[in-house]
Amino acid sequence: MDSQRPRTKAASKRQRLRAATARVLHEQGVERTTIADIARAADVPAGNVYYYFKTKDELVEAALSEHTNHLDALTGQLDQLPDPRERLKGLVGAWVSQRDTAARYGCPTGTLAVELGKRTEGGLDLAAGHVIRQLLDWVEQQYRQMGVADPEGLALALVGAYQGMSLLSNALRDPEIMTREGARLTRGLDSLT
Repeated sequence: MDSQRPRTKAASKRQRLRAATARVLHEQGVERTTIADIARAADVPAGNVYYYFKTKDELVEAALSEHTNHLDALTGQLDQLPDPRERLKGLVGAWVSQRDTAARYGCPTGTLAVELGKRTEGGLDLAAGHVIRQLLDWVEQQYRQMGVADPEGLALALVGAYQGMSLLSNALRDPEIMTREGARLTRGLDSLT
């Protein structure tokens, strides 16, 4: 049993580092973030970071994994709702509930995807795109279950509207943009037949 404790402790430290990386990269961006910033946020010595993650790109991958886990948890929770329209409205509600964070830093995955898209090497831009693609696919599936025309186009429009309202809320430092636009999206979902 004592041999399990170090593994559990290591797994906990690795998870703290992953969560801290996702948070710090969202708040500061990839280029401005240092290993020391992540270590401080995770409350671990800076040298320990390299034990778990050999490069900054591995930390970015860990942050993207955190975004995927968050999306999986959110959609898993929403999948408990019996109606796809209510699931989509729940998704919009989850976006709006993060309005203060969006006004300060933007969408966690969207801002990371934009920043990584400016890099010329590494392929992490494609990894960020996979997280967004996963969201698009889930939204499209909800529209398909509703039986509406052009579920793919509607999914693009809904996720695009979220990215837009998140960007504008951040650029104008106005969280109420998320509230107003979220209400507009909800009304749009209610009007679909």
